[in-house]
Amino acid sequence: MSRARCHLRAALFLAEVSSRGATTGVAARRVLSAWPAPQEPGMEYQDAVRTLNTLQTNANYLEQVKRQRGDPQTQLEAMRLYLARSGLQVEDLDQLNIIHITGTKGKGSTCAFTERILRSYGLKTGFFSSPHLVQVRERIRINGQPISPELFTKHFWCLYHRLEETKDDSSCVSMPGYFRFLTLMAFHVFLQEKVDLAVMEVGIGGAYDCTNIVKKPVVCGVSSLGIDHTGLLGDTMEKIAWQKGGIFKSGVPAFTVLQPDGPLAVLRDRAQQISCPLYLCPPLEALEEGGPLLTLGLEGEHQQANAALALQLARCWLQQKGYRDTGELKASRPSLLGQLPLAPVFQPTSHMQHGLRDTEWPGRTQLLRRGPLTWYLDGAHTTSSMQACVRWFRQALQSRERPGGGSEVRVLLFNSTGDRDSAALLKLLQPCQFDYTVFCPNLTEVSSTDNADQQNFTVTLDQVLLRCLAHQQHWSRLHEDQASPEPGGPAPLLLAPRPAHTHSASSLVFSCISHALQWISQGRDPVFQPPSPPRVLFAHPVAGSGAVVLQEAAAIHVLVTGSLHLVGGVLKLLEPSLSQ
Repeated sequence: MSRARCHLRAALFLAEVSSRGATTGVAARRVLSAWPAPQEPGMEYQDAVRTLNTLQTNANYLEQVKRQRGDPQTQLEAMRLYLARSGLQVEDLDQLNIIHITGTKGKGSTCAFTERILRSYGLKTGFFSSPHLVQVRERIRINGQPISPELFTKHFWCLYHRLEETKDDSSCVSMPGYFRFLTLMAFHVFLQEKVDLAVMEVGIGGAYDCTNIVKKPVVCGVSSLGIDHTGLLGDTMEKIAWQKGGIFKSGVPAFTVLQPDGPLAVLRDRAQQISCPLYLCPPLEALEEGGPLLTLGLEGEHQQANAALALQLARCWLQQKGYRDTGELKASRPSLLGQLPLAPVFQPTSHMQHGLRDTEWPGRTQLLRRGPLTWYLDGAHTTSSMQACVRWFRQALQSRERPGGGSEVRVLLFNSTGDRDSAALLKLLQPCQFDYTVFCPNLTEVSSTDNADQQNFTVTLDQVLLRCLAHQQHWSRLHEDQASPEPGGPAPLLLAPRPAHTHSASSLVFSCISHALQWISQGRDPVFQPPSPPRVLFAHPVAGSGAVVLQEAAAIHVLVTGSLHLVGGVLKLLEPSLSQ
């Protein structure tokens, strides 16, 4: 079917839905969000998630977006059609008082900070983010908590059946993909729960993202930009900045952290074209001037930048809604390099400080101390975020409490997916001087049939294992090149005493996260106590000798990084309460 005919079909369907809405009113359209879930046998949470997983078309969807990159309106028209079929109009979303946040690195953390700050003012918050770590319902939160399995199941079947009833056999009126469906579901949940505001994290990009259907957000934010999803967004920072600036709206204030000159200029020009007032966030230290903010436990400069952006977004939202307690203004500052006006410099209120202090965002610069094991969890997956991860890891190691005697062992657990340059990421990790490096796919178990939240139908086991083997080959080549290091390269972080019989080339590939953790922990993690590991885990010579080293080590430091999905699978096993 031609694109023009698809557009015509969509327009006719939208007109039909709009005419029905004109006669029944918004209230009648809204009642669709409150329908009780059909009472059919087997409709439990896991059944809902398994059905949701049948919509996993992310890889095909991205390929489609690449082909239609010159016409982002095609993507938004499709999303408007899905919204109308679900019983809502775009104008209904204005009632959610949305804060819309994009970026490459730190947009999820910025969302979490922003939501927690505003919740500290007593507001009822909605929060939509991706990906999830352990359970898919984490993507839709009310007052910072994932919606309950019961609420997820209810809204899932309401929306699913509504869309099923209004589809046909054409590609124009079909079922939405996985992320689009969850975005629609979040809108319905937030409207029915009558939240005061919704913090929405952009999925990929900005101009093409289905969350960009929102016409009138209250404020927009751009976190740190970097190279990622190059096949979709472009292969330069400037192209990516153009995409991210696609969320700007006329007359809606927006804020960005400091970016490199080229991308910052693109954001400025994009904002000017759209008539969007764009401001540059001053650094966190400019807001505190000796105050308590930098002692809040924010790990690393990147998290401080995320916090600074969140403060500006929260303050702007509060001011536009008529709140007075938004922080005392300090002296005004000039524009930076003539590119953008600086956002206001103000003294954060006690609510803001408490919000930053109380923010919980697992899987990002997270430490878990378990007996002799310390797990360092960070879902860094771009070069810039990996650089920040390495700085955090090295600083944490330097400030650790050293054991009284015995050896310390460092282990890297790594995976990377998509079109990301794993060789570049691994090279950044090399100065940490790991004793063992472990690679595994983002599969909690070899078979995930009993855990629908962790299922991924867009790849096969063979594909992900071959990618892990490629990671191992990259790592081996880096070790070979280490014999003649480049002058001026980063100095390794040495921890003494080092086991004499291990070296940084020792690497293993396991078929799932559970097997990897069993080998790394050697039964010494007091929480992670699986059944006896299969003998195959020790068949490789490195696995056998390494097991002895790990069993005798006084301290084991494990960095888990490269993929948020990998971190989520590790958390599922190390923190069983997250699955309840």
